[in-house]
Amino acid sequence: MDLPVMPPVRPMLAKSVKGIPTTAGLSYEPKWDGFRCIVFRDGDEVELTSRNTRPLTRYFPELVTAFREQLPARCVLDGELFVAVGQRLEFETLQERIHPAVSRITLLAEQTPASFVAFDALALGDESLEERWFSERRSRLEGALAGLSGPTYLTRTTTDPAEAEDWFEHFEGAGLDGVVAKPLDKPYQQNVRSMLKVKHARTADVVLAGYRLHKNASEARPLLGSMLLGLYDEGRLQHVGVAASFTEKRRAELIEELRPLECEDLSTHPWGGWSDWAIANPDRVPGTQSRWSQGKDLSFVPLRPERVLEVGYEHMEGRRFRHTAQFKRWRPDRDPESCGYDQLEEPISYDLGQVLGTR
Repeated sequence: MDLPVMPPVRPMLAKSVKGIPTTAGLSYEPKWDGFRCIVFRDGDEVELTSRNTRPLTRYFPELVTAFREQLPARCVLDGELFVAVGQRLEFETLQERIHPAVSRITLLAEQTPASFVAFDALALGDESLEERWFSERRSRLEGALAGLSGPTYLTRTTTDPAEAEDWFEHFEGAGLDGVVAKPLDKPYQQNVRSMLKVKHARTADVVLAGYRLHKNASEARPLLGSMLLGLYDEGRLQHVGVAASFTEKRRAELIEELRPLECEDLSTHPWGGWSDWAIANPDRVPGTQSRWSQGKDLSFVPLRPERVLEVGYEHMEGRRFRHTAQFKRWRPDRDPESCGYDQLEEPISYDLGQVLGTR
């Protein structure tokens, strides 16, 4: 492979802002919820690398084939890998592709094929575009990918902040993550947060049902690692995620604060039946293993589900928080049994085909 931009490439990054920015000279596009990916193609040679420059090529053989058919013969593109089930992105299904067994990857490539949405060009032909303004890079990208309808796509863009605001409100229903704003008059800056991203921010009242110890905890100095959170669904307390961002001082304080709630008889705890499970399961309950957690101690200290806390979260992935939730405050005024899924905001349903411009 001999391209004007060669791996490793660390993609341009974004910093979080509140609200759609309205500064002149910005281009807006949907924020995709997948794996960031740099695609290098030089004839039949195709390489895919992650945000951290790790190789992704072996995990997506169907896209390697598609890129040989659909992309310019020599190019370096920045974009996102995703898997859609029906008309919605499914991040957990995408995660399943990172698997050591070739047979498993081959099967998933057939059953749940991945797609790629391009949103920037670092090189076309023999020319590096890194020093070109985004306005020119986008124009060149549009010309290079004209007429494609999958599995390679070109992301939509707009310079109208009102349209970007509409995307932010509606595209989440198709599984997208928010909106990104890019300066039209800036070069491609590797590993620099020169873009802006707006993500959904919500709160929910959840039940504290246990905690895990921190990796640096010791018998002499116990430290809380993460709080295990639950929501009631038809009388059953479902595990919905964790809250984990605390200072070391606060981690030690929380151990003492929560000690009176420790449940000595696990059989009386709502999650007591899960203590004997040894494999991953659909609810991803505490104490179970998956290939993402091999070797980690996932045992937990059960707590009587009597305390309610408010947490911040971005969006849901199925029945769970997509990312680690952020502790906001205790809610002593809330009854734990009143904390159910019905309080969660439901995004407007949206057709992924419309986001991609294929409908």
